[in-house]
Amino acid sequence: MVGLIGGAKRLRPPIVTLLTDFGLKDPYVAEMKAVILSICPEARIVDVSHMVKKFDVRMGAFILAQAAPYFPAGTVHVAVVDPGVGTERRPIIVEAKRSFYVGPDNGVLMLSAKREGILHIYEIKNRKYMLQKISRTFHGRDVFSPSAAHLALGVPPSLFGPEVSDPVVPEFAEPRVSGRKVLGEVVHVDDFGNLVTNISLENLLEVGIEEGGSLRVEIGGRKLDLRLCTAYGEAAPGEVLTLIGGTGFLEVSVNMGNASQTLGCGVGEPVRITHPGKAGL
Repeated sequence: MVGLIGGAKRLRPPIVTLLTDFGLKDPYVAEMKAVILSICPEARIVDVSHMVKKFDVRMGAFILAQAAPYFPAGTVHVAVVDPGVGTERRPIIVEAKRSFYVGPDNGVLMLSAKREGILHIYEIKNRKYMLQKISRTFHGRDVFSPSAAHLALGVPPSLFGPEVSDPVVPEFAEPRVSGRKVLGEVVHVDDFGNLVTNISLENLLEVGIEEGGSLRVEIGGRKLDLRLCTAYGEAAPGEVLTLIGGTGFLEVSVNMGNASQTLGCGVGEPVRITHPGKAGL
């Protein structure tokens, strides 16, 4: 059964996903699941990952953005990579076009939510939808899990607190298109050494770059004139290439090699893309 709340559909039985940097050694993830199931016993809980590098908001944001589009509309996504827990940072709910996102207002939700399309953002302030006792260091269990469970039950997000107009949107969540260039950064290095950026095909199309066409990539102090391939095998072994990978983002790669090692670049490296014929614009 599917109902509607705002712009996102509500699933029956509801799906709640969890993404954290808690690891698997401690009972923290189990405690979050216990809270969700105590409030919403019919919830189906899916673990996206609990192996995000500790405190790495960028990595958490990237993994969430990679997984979220494949879940049904109405899914409630909980992401807890929260180095600012216990400080003045806000707990929020993002109501997007097809999903809800619950977590800290530190940018971990924004890469995925902005790709989907944000409708409203609310600060979680209504104590009715939290646990009675709130730890200063475990909002994942005491604030985010109960809030997600109540969302899954059908509570409208507007009841959780006031609307937020100034969420934290880090640079990695929002590449910039300026004139004939796209400015972004590396947000992830996968196990093959591919440099995954925050730049989408839509960003490239805005400056006249299409798949199969040429582009100039400025990264790590180098200027590389490359082709936007559709497969790694379109380049010779050891050759640098670009393509829109399975993540939906532009990758700088080396066919049968390691781009991170070859180019000496890692997460956070600035990336500038221009059309070779318009590079000076």
